[in-house]
Amino acid sequence: MIEKEKIEYEKVVLIGIINQAQDEEKSKEYLDELEFLSYTAGGEVIKRFQQKLDKPHPKTFIGTGKLNDVRDFVDANDVGTAVFDDELSPAQQKNIEKILKCKVVDRTYLILDIFAQRAQTSYARTQVELAQYEYLLPRLTGLWTHLERQRGGIGMRGPGETEIETDRRIVRDKISLLKKKLETIDKQMEVQRGNRGSLVRVALVGYTNVGKSTLMNVISKSEVFAENKLFATLDTTVRKVVIRNLPFLLTDTVGFIRKLPTQLVESFKSTLDEVREADLLLHVVDISHKSFEDHIASVEGILQEIKCEDKPSIMVFNKIDAYEAEPFDKDDLITERTTDHYSLDEWKKTWMNKLNENVLFISAIEKENIENFRKKVYEKVREIHITRFPYNNFLYPEYEKFLPEDETED
Repeated sequence: MIEKEKIEYEKVVLIGIINQAQDEEKSKEYLDELEFLSYTAGGEVIKRFQQKLDKPHPKTFIGTGKLNDVRDFVDANDVGTAVFDDELSPAQQKNIEKILKCKVVDRTYLILDIFAQRAQTSYARTQVELAQYEYLLPRLTGLWTHLERQRGGIGMRGPGETEIETDRRIVRDKISLLKKKLETIDKQMEVQRGNRGSLVRVALVGYTNVGKSTLMNVISKSEVFAENKLFATLDTTVRKVVIRNLPFLLTDTVGFIRKLPTQLVESFKSTLDEVREADLLLHVVDISHKSFEDHIASVEGILQEIKCEDKPSIMVFNKIDAYEAEPFDKDDLITERTTDHYSLDEWKKTWMNKLNENVLFISAIEKENIENFRKKVYEKVREIHITRFPYNNFLYPEYEKFLPEDETED
């Protein structure tokens, strides 16, 4: 009999700040996301610490008094890791480790760690390794105390380099080697993309854990790995999909996240090339998440970074089955009605109405409104195809002409 594997979670505390740019509610949202990240990485959050500060403390990120409170809690509860919601400077990380005497991880390294766990292919592993080394290079002194001392003794006197210089050189050489390896793979992938012929390319983009892979499995009848964890998909997956008789290529890409490390954007350049070369973007949004508008802004910001903001796109609001508006009592004269109390129909009358026809509301897991989704994608892909090949537009008639007279849409 095979024994069930028991997963042991590491005890973790979360630390964030509240300031003008990040009020108490926003800070709570970020810490909720950080807790999900910690859980995905294998950590169990047992306490959160927040402090109101105009700006992070240059030496210890939070005030020394609050840091001492964290240290007392860490000591009393045998906590192994302290996770900070923002990227720490090398000096801050070194100072905090001296006080807390436990592992100190910032949001950037936590995301890198999850990517390292999730990378399956040699290409994804190389991309993550490059990002990790670029993050590590300025932090070498804070990781190993022996690196700060110059080697001495018999045969070691005279001109030479300190251990820290040696290790920096090794890391720089490794970064150079990984970049060359990625360049080679990039050329191979460019050839692969070129060999895909003249099919229209459609890319699924969106925040992490919004259901892109689940949607791809539904529409392409494939079995792409999907899980209710952040960054379940790292490797780009391309499938040939046929709706009615119209073939096109559908690409599932890595999910985006707020405060995405710049090292990852750079090292995942080729993965994002799939988005750059797509003819149509399907921007998938988890409408059941209370911060979905922030998620949209984050994704659009990254699309601007990679110069893809002007591509034709369809906004796909997923997980409508899980959407629940907060209850509101009309007789309550104190509570102000906000967007948290909106029904789906009310949301459709807001800025979403300005998206014209380029918006869909579906549930990939429950397969709600999937027929409408197929129709909309068919129409958009057909439009791109007949613009590119006007001489064979008769091959792909309008979607309704395929339907029998007695068949109705969802």
